[in-house]
Amino acid sequence: MKHVFDYVIVGGGLAGASAVEGIRELDETGSILLVCGEDHLPYDRPPLSKKLWFGKMKVDEIFLHDQKFYDTHTVTLALGIKSVRLDPVKKTITNNNNTFGYGKLLLATGCKVRTLTIPGGDLADICYFRNLDDYLRIRAVAAEGKSAVVVGGGFIGSELAAALNINKLNVTMIFPGTLLCDRVFPDYLGRAVQGRYVEKGVRVLASEKPVSFSKKGAKFITRTEKGEEIESDLVIVGVGVIPDMELAKIAGLEVGNGIVVNEYLETSNPDIYAAGDNAFFPYQALGQSMRMEHWDNALNQGKWAGRNMAGAHEPYTYQPYFFSDLFEFGYEATGEVDSKMETFADWQKENDTGVIYYLREGKVRGVMMCNVWDKVEMARELIKRGGKTTPEKLRGLIA
Repeated sequence: MKHVFDYVIVGGGLAGASAVEGIRELDETGSILLVCGEDHLPYDRPPLSKKLWFGKMKVDEIFLHDQKFYDTHTVTLALGIKSVRLDPVKKTITNNNNTFGYGKLLLATGCKVRTLTIPGGDLADICYFRNLDDYLRIRAVAAEGKSAVVVGGGFIGSELAAALNINKLNVTMIFPGTLLCDRVFPDYLGRAVQGRYVEKGVRVLASEKPVSFSKKGAKFITRTEKGEEIESDLVIVGVGVIPDMELAKIAGLEVGNGIVVNEYLETSNPDIYAAGDNAFFPYQALGQSMRMEHWDNALNQGKWAGRNMAGAHEPYTYQPYFFSDLFEFGYEATGEVDSKMETFADWQKENDTGVIYYLREGKVRGVMMCNVWDKVEMARELIKRGGKTTPEKLRGLIA
């Protein structure tokens, strides 16, 4: 294998694969190495907790590109390899027993799952759900009538609990907050969505957390802080992620809540870029820096970084959105969506269909469209305008 490349991309997720497309838009011949920690070709993650469970997609449909794409675009793939050292002075990246030189490097390393540091939290059969192998393992044993404990009430926990329930498993959810998705849902929406879970037969243990896991034969025993003891066939944990910044730290790059980048997605070293879940970037429309763990941001930021690595030098001005599907309730959202903010809900059907506006000092900073589709661009424009508004002016604005 060649050992010096014009471009090296570390991370085989959506941001990394999109960077290949961005590079090739401007540079058709520069050599590219894509280093993937998993053994699979780059794939889409959202179906792992959504469409794959509902029969709307098959596993072979989640891959972003087939092998022919990488061959056609002369991309060297290094699958199943973890990079362990980055030297920005020598401009080398080391993984396993190989060291590769680069001209420009992209850190698209994404995030690592948070684990539970409680007795039994490291049991081999507990699934800290994150990747395709996790899905394949769980799907193989998630049969009708089986029981599952899902720890976590955020995006992954709520999506997986719904998916398992729809597949006729007996599901118990455990999470420390009082309501599902309480970081993004205002309390009135959180109560309504949580009520749907209970109606569907999901047992919800809110304001609760596990204190230990153990095995009794093939069964898991989950003990909780309030004294519950739950027997189940599966334990799936989705308690959030942390940005993977190991290589950035080794290289002495600036880090904080992610790898710090400027408007061009350059790190503190101008030959090294970061994009996707691990990047702490200037969100132009909001006038602040933030990190986003969402598909649309990884897709566009990765391509943007690839173009800039190839010489475009374009500030990242894109305003990403995110989405989720929880039983019959689905939403799309963009901007700053934080349940601690003031909100105004313009409902067509209360807590089901309508638009929630997230405001700070009278300005719309975020918009969540609940069972209202194809309106993301309208929401983006409203946020970009940035002027002060009132509920009266917002009523009926997006419908």
